[in-house]
Amino acid sequence: MARTLTSATRLRDVLTLLRPEDGIEISWTVNPGSVFTDGLDDYLARLGVEVLPWRTATRRRFELAVACTVNASMHGLRAPLMVLPHGAGYNRLVPETTGDAVSPAGLSARELMHRGKVVPATIGVSHEEQRDRLARTCPPAAPRALVVGDWCFDRITASRRRRDHYRACFGVEGHRRLVVVHSTWSEHSLLGRCPELPERLVTSLPVDEFAVAAVLHPNVWARHGTSEVLSRLARAVDAGLVIVPPEEGWRAAIVAADLIVGDHGSTTFYSASQGRVTLLAATGLDELDPHSPTAAFAHEAPRLDPDGDLYAQLRAGPARFDPGLHGEIADRQLGARGRAGRILQETMYSFLEHKGVRPPADGPEPRPVPPPAGLHRAAPVAYDVDGGVLPDGTVEIRRRPVGDRLHHRAGGFFAVTDRDANEQRKWSALVLARTVVEGEHAAVDWVDERLAEQFANVAVAALGPNRCLLRLRTGGPLEAAARRGWGRAEPRLDPVLLGSAVHLWWEADPVADPAARLARDGLRVRTGGRVLEVAFTPPPGE
Repeated sequence: MARTLTSATRLRDVLTLLRPEDGIEISWTVNPGSVFTDGLDDYLARLGVEVLPWRTATRRRFELAVACTVNASMHGLRAPLMVLPHGAGYNRLVPETTGDAVSPAGLSARELMHRGKVVPATIGVSHEEQRDRLARTCPPAAPRALVVGDWCFDRITASRRRRDHYRACFGVEGHRRLVVVHSTWSEHSLLGRCPELPERLVTSLPVDEFAVAAVLHPNVWARHGTSEVLSRLARAVDAGLVIVPPEEGWRAAIVAADLIVGDHGSTTFYSASQGRVTLLAATGLDELDPHSPTAAFAHEAPRLDPDGDLYAQLRAGPARFDPGLHGEIADRQLGARGRAGRILQETMYSFLEHKGVRPPADGPEPRPVPPPAGLHRAAPVAYDVDGGVLPDGTVEIRRRPVGDRLHHRAGGFFAVTDRDANEQRKWSALVLARTVVEGEHAAVDWVDERLAEQFANVAVAALGPNRCLLRLRTGGPLEAAARRGWGRAEPRLDPVLLGSAVHLWWEADPVADPAARLARDGLRVRTGGRVLEVAFTPPPGE
């Protein structure tokens, strides 16, 4: 029984614990009344499951009803009801749902009782401490509480061996670090407090050192609609932000992440509990149960100042985050580690024993979560570049995406691709790059035409993943290739990165024949902790 998209995705996870070979017939229904139902019908349609109208569902008898949310209107079901959390426990105070300002959503008398009787037969809690809070907020329901752990968290934990695979799906390889922005819903969330933060992050962090992805609570999508969400984040996406769809992908993002910028939502808590370096841009203390471990986490976790130097704060993040402290807080909220699947499975099958259905002899093993799919992304088309030449001759470079900010003033200089539609920026750029490998015009003709028509110092055309054709305003063309170290993967040579590095190198020492010197000495390019060695070859016969 789903009520929102969030509860439906969690339900789908739980129902995998029922074996198809046991002949268990499963029907779905939607418990009406939530304001966050947008997208739910489409999701269930894609699953291809039988969805009963609510009125039909309440007229039929079932052996068991399972919901990852609770509402008193569920009393009409003709089946024992098992309710489970749809996040990391029960933490949020939602007076319009609970009817008071002290009961967390999911543990209130208003949700759990109807005409003086407790509605659910079983109330799943992820830790014993939630049973204690339930005894305070709804004493008659406390005897029905069962510590079931967190099957979702167990699956995230089981997915860690697939980290490299998930990172590749996000386009993150090698030393590049993935920053995942997590925002729950409400005015106290990260997006509610800092709506411009995703764009600021993606345009403040050097693209060769960081990638940025955003995970938004399904209620954000349900309240505003897919079109509106993507429209509001369009500039950030243009600059390189990756948006994870609401149905699936957020768990893979946790495993793939290096740093988390989040708030008081469950996905942020899960991330910190997995040891990910976590900084809070919003605490949500105004709407958290002060007795919950999530409130303790919000008090203790290091902060991110949205108006400060984001690059410096994220680089310092690992030194500020104490995984031991947050592990201790997680232990107070996520109980029965590694046993959630078995507990849930045995509990559901116990309602079917009178039908002769027995649980499997061996408990279920948590399966890795699916890789991210349907990501919303775009490649940046323009960069604000700065850097310089180090004492050993290595060029250090930082490229920050500009996105669609038409009046952005470069802190260093502009390097743009052939896909940049901003004419003013293209004419002021010092580096021009063609990203298409096989264009209408040959690479050598394209670089010549660009330097003849525009004011750039360097033009570069991609010839493949690790080769480019380059020309400075002074000197002839060169073919550039990234050198591969023994036992190492083939390095990628980004044409914008190459052109920017050559410009900085030449600007530091404008020799008379730069092409000859590059062909003789090559170039070392440093981006963060990564050093790329590039060799240059002149045309045959030169």
